[in-house]
Amino acid sequence: MSKQSPLRSPLKRARGLGASHTGVHHFWIQRISAVALIPLTLWFMVMLVTTLITADRAGVADFMANPLHALLLGALIVAMFVHARIGIGEIITDYIRNEGPKVGAMLLTNALIYGFGAASLLAILHLHLFGIK
Repeated sequence: MSKQSPLRSPLKRARGLGASHTGVHHFWIQRISAVALIPLTLWFMVMLVTTLITADRAGVADFMANPLHALLLGALIVAMFVHARIGIGEIITDYIRNEGPKVGAMLLTNALIYGFGAASLLAILHLHLFGIK
């Protein structure tokens, strides 16, 4: 006979969920985004040093007109902001004890991360579609 955990209710056992089943999702998303950031950051650094550092505004617009470059830069932005959101959320959850400041910090963090992420993706899309005007 197997020993059952006291942290799992009969309903949780029936559904196969533990006491902290949502933490596993964040764990895996954090690891996947970290792994995705490695090649994306290396690509961006190579492009920055070889192409973008000497480019003028028109050169950057030409670089962003390439669909592969726009897609990879968009993927870098998404992976970076997802990774940052989970990491900062973990820090806030671990180190802020009072619920009021914790909720406020999470709301502010989410607003900033989603706002800057959306603005970054819109800038990439605008450069890709229209160039610099």
